[in-house]
Amino acid sequence: MRVVAKTVTAPDALGLELIGVPAGADIDLDLRLESVSEGVLVSGSVTAPLAGECGRCLGEIDDSLTVKIQELYAYESSTTDETTDDDEVGRAHGDLIDLEPAVRDAIVLALPSNPLCRPDCPGLCPDCGVHWDLLPADHRHDHVDDRWAALGQLQEQDERRPDAE
Repeated sequence: MRVVAKTVTAPDALGLELIGVPAGADIDLDLRLESVSEGVLVSGSVTAPLAGECGRCLGEIDDSLTVKIQELYAYESSTTDETTDDDEVGRAHGDLIDLEPAVRDAIVLALPSNPLCRPDCPGLCPDCGVHWDLLPADHRHDHVDDRWAALGQLQEQDERRPDAE
């Protein structure tokens, strides 16, 4: 068994549309590599910084993410290597294993599809676009249905008449 603590550089496009790991950021790997009968079992945790924007208010998100990984890398010519498809299990190539697909999958699958700057983020007012936290509690916009707009004009004309009470 081997314990590996290593920092690697994040590749490009590691994330989703609104949130992800910045390209070139440091990703910390804290892994345990164990020799098993069919290959090498890699398990441990991956910690990466996150950057993005809130799905409700478009505010900046600056956070970190820690995920667990566990992946078997089959030895060449092992039973696992011979009985599984190429995409079912990782493969050891001599003394080398490629951790990038497992790390990428673990990080991307753990990312929220609609990230929030905080759990109770109220978002933006759909009419004026101002953050709800910056608006007074009684903030509202009067919307008149176009079908009733003509009646509103009649009421205004009636109120402007000098003989109106």
